[in-house]
Amino acid sequence: MGIMGNLLLLVAEASAVNAEIAEAGAEGGFGLNFDILSTNLVNLVIIIGVLLYFGRKVVGKTLSDRHERIETVIATAERRASESASSLAEQQQKLAQAQAEAERIRKAAEENAKVARNNILAQATQDIQRMKETAAQDLNSERERAIAQLRQQVVAMALQKVESQLQTGVDEAAQQQLIDRSIALMGGR
Repeated sequence: MGIMGNLLLLVAEASAVNAEIAEAGAEGGFGLNFDILSTNLVNLVIIIGVLLYFGRKVVGKTLSDRHERIETVIATAERRASESASSLAEQQQKLAQAQAEAERIRKAAEENAKVARNNILAQATQDIQRMKETAAQDLNSERERAIAQLRQQVVAMALQKVESQLQTGVDEAAQQQLIDRSIALMGGR
């Protein structure tokens, strides 16, 4: 039972004792005490005395338990606040490190991109130069092939002409002159 239950029990008992005393006084020749203030005062003194005697321990224990619980809650809250503050500081430090690392990575990526761009431009320049050289070589080889083909045609035509003139009977000096011209056309001496 709580304090209030004890108090009500004591008041009820005191009222019962008062009632018994009043009945005994009526039967046994005791007179009724009509002084309500003095009878209530005695009852109140008894109740307060009992409350102080028994209630001090209960109230003291209750207050002590409550005080301990409050101290425990405050200590726990302070510990959690301290842990939260240290955790916040640690997380802020990690954030600062992450931001510094991200900045370093960004700068490294920019440098790598510049190097890659320069390498690609250099490679493209080399490829263009190689393509120009290949085109020039192809042009030269085509020109040489065309010249060789023309020489063959000139030789073939000269031979045809010589054969036709030989069949018609060309003299020795004309034949020599024709051969010299054909050799000169072919790039000879």
